[in-house]
Amino acid sequence: MPIRQNIINNPKSERVRRVADLSNRRSRERSGRFLVEGPQSVREAVRYMPQVITDVYVTVSDDPERSSRDPELARHGYEGSPETMPDDVPVSALLSPIVAEAAKAGLYVHLCMPGVIERMSRDAQGIVAVGDAEAMRAAMCDAFDDAACGISAGDAPTLVAAFWQVRDPGNAGTVIRAADAAGCMGVVFVDDCVEELNPKVIRSTAGSLFHLPVVTMTTDGFFAWCDGRGLPVTAADVYGTPANRPRPLPEVLSDDEVSRAPRAVLFGNEARGLPADILERAAQVVSIPLYGRAESLNLGTSAAVMLMSMAMSSHVRSCPEE
Repeated sequence: MPIRQNIINNPKSERVRRVADLSNRRSRERSGRFLVEGPQSVREAVRYMPQVITDVYVTVSDDPERSSRDPELARHGYEGSPETMPDDVPVSALLSPIVAEAAKAGLYVHLCMPGVIERMSRDAQGIVAVGDAEAMRAAMCDAFDDAACGISAGDAPTLVAAFWQVRDPGNAGTVIRAADAAGCMGVVFVDDCVEELNPKVIRSTAGSLFHLPVVTMTTDGFFAWCDGRGLPVTAADVYGTPANRPRPLPEVLSDDEVSRAPRAVLFGNEARGLPADILERAAQVVSIPLYGRAESLNLGTSAAVMLMSMAMSSHVRSCPEE
C-alpha cells in the first residue's frame, strides 16, 4: 500500500487520540488493537510479523538528507544505506529503512508531525505501529503449536520458558527477551500474569516479542500440556520443599543426560516465588548459587542466568566432537 503523503498535523484529532489511548488496557480490549513503540520494536514487528500490523506512524524529519551512514543505523541492525525510498518522503535516515520495509510489506504508513507522534506515545522515538490483537494472539498460538510438534523430533534440546504470575510489565518484557536470547521455543505466562500486549511489555522485549511465541495458560493447563508431551518441568526456586529439595544449577548442568533433555523451566512471581504445591508438581527444583553477599537475584536476572546457562550447556553438548 502506498505511503500516505498527507501529513497528519493535528495532535487533537480522533485518529491520534485512538492511538494514544492504546496505552490503556480497556481501550486495547475495546478496540482490539495494541501499540508498538520505538524503532527497534517497530522494525522487528514489520520484519517478522507484518501480518498483524495495521498501521505505521512515522515522524517527518527536519533533516531528511542526513547521512545514510549514520552510526545509529548499524546499532539498529542495518548495514550501508537505507533501502530505496521515494525522494519526496521526508523521513530520517534511521527510520527510512523501517518505513521502506513497511511499505514493501503493504502496510499503511502515515507521515506525522513530531507533535503528533509525541501525543501518540512519549516512548515513540519517532515511530509507532498499531497491531491487531486477535491476529497477534492467533499467530502466537499457531507458532507455539507448530513448535510443540517438533519437541521430540528436533536435533537440539527443547527449552520452554514459563513464568507464574509475573505481574511487572518491565520484568515480563525482560524475561521474554532472555528466553529469545536463549533460543527457547516459546514462552508461557502461567496463571494471572500481566497482559503480554501491554506497551511497556512490548518495549521491554526490545523486539523479541515478535521472534518467538508467547502464550498464556492456567497452572493446571500448563502442567497438563507438559505432561502430554513428555516435557519435565524444572522449577527455579531457592528453597524448594522438604520433599523436593533444590539442586544447584552447576550440578544439573554437569549431568549430561539431564542437560540434553527437553524441559520446561518455570519461574515464580517476583515477590513470592513459587508456592509449595507447584514446587511439589515439578520434576525437579533448581537453584542458582550465590557466591557473594547478595541475598537473591531479581526475576529478570535469574531467568537470564538459568536459561542462558541451560542453553549454552545443551548446545555445547549437542555439537559433534572434532
